[in-house]
Amino acid sequence: MRVRASLFVVLIFFYFLSQYGMGQQLGFNLVGDAKRVDIPFESYNNLIVIPVVINNSIPLKFVLDTGVRNAILTEKVFADILNLSYKRKISIAGAGGENIIEAYVTNNISLDLPGVEGQGHAMLVLEQDYLQLTSSLGAYVHGIIGYEVFSRFVVRIDYSRQVVSLIEPDSFKPKKKYTRVPIVVEDTKPYIHADVQFENLERIKAKLLVDTGASHSLLLEKDSDDKINIPQLNMKTYLGRGLAGNIKGKVGRVRSLKISNRYQLKNVITSFPDKDSYADSLAFGDIDRNGTIGGGILSRFTTYIDFSRECIYIKKNSTYKKPFTYNLSGMSVIVTGNNLENYVISDIREGSPAAQAGFLSGDEILKINFTKVNSMELKHVYNFLNRKANKKLRILIRRDNGKLLKELHLKHQI
Repeated sequence: MRVRASLFVVLIFFYFLSQYGMGQQLGFNLVGDAKRVDIPFESYNNLIVIPVVINNSIPLKFVLDTGVRNAILTEKVFADILNLSYKRKISIAGAGGENIIEAYVTNNISLDLPGVEGQGHAMLVLEQDYLQLTSSLGAYVHGIIGYEVFSRFVVRIDYSRQVVSLIEPDSFKPKKKYTRVPIVVEDTKPYIHADVQFENLERIKAKLLVDTGASHSLLLEKDSDDKINIPQLNMKTYLGRGLAGNIKGKVGRVRSLKISNRYQLKNVITSFPDKDSYADSLAFGDIDRNGTIGGGILSRFTTYIDFSRECIYIKKNSTYKKPFTYNLSGMSVIVTGNNLENYVISDIREGSPAAQAGFLSGDEILKINFTKVNSMELKHVYNFLNRKANKKLRILIRRDNGKLLKELHLKHQI
């Protein structure tokens, strides 16, 4: 799967949940006398999606995210089916006092994973599906789960085999082939310090959130350090969706990212969000940080995340040396329809190959190289759209009531 940062899921709920008193006794236990359980996961744009059963009734799918404190149900219809009772309704305000989302707090929820029982959890239920995970990922995804899991277990993430392992901390022994990297857990979130070098040779020791719930590789907040330099070769683009709507910014490359003495990644695709469009996320919580490391980098490793000892253990996998690329077509696509069969262009990057070829937001993709896309998953569509620079694609689209056949020449722009 090629690295793509167009889905940048910004999640700041941990702040609000702590402010509204949702902390309570959590209970995750492995079934029987097990010391470890292995859970296969689905991967969509570097995000980890695992099965979760709520109140022994409804099997759903949640993103496993180090960036959230309590579980979040993004589609209220399932809470209505379960007839959940709410402790309170809250409105979360963004910059300037404008309401961004409304949500409900519910307590004493059971959350079961394969081989794991969970009792007495708090959960936030969104009034509307603000994050639109299903349409952005092209698969049914109903929520997010995070700190409850990471605080209870040592969590091993094997992106190559697509398996998450939950391990009892007392039985965990790190393997010699793995490199230990210290982390600091602050307000339920893990941070590392890594060396970032820019194209002008400036360096910073960046404090970075380790964020399994973000698709991008590296994100840096320009105003967090005077030495953070946006490369001259950059693109203005859509970075993804936050609580207040679409997030815009620039994408370029940093010269290197050094995670440890053993691992230094070069020419890393990096997102630099606009302050205004990112304000709903920056305004709360993570005041003292420079950015985040997301799935575009984490997926190049097999990783043990150990909150109890404040460290992670990493070992590179077969994708470690894969060049970083970014959206060779210049279009972003979402999935609509009752059966997730309609592929609609949601954004066109200015000056991109897609813009030059005359594609427009709202066009529906019907075929790529004469293959119907309704038989594909969204990630397979993106595999076509990011296959290889200078590759020519023939794409049949529906616009208004007519059909058009267009040629698209894929191209590196950074």
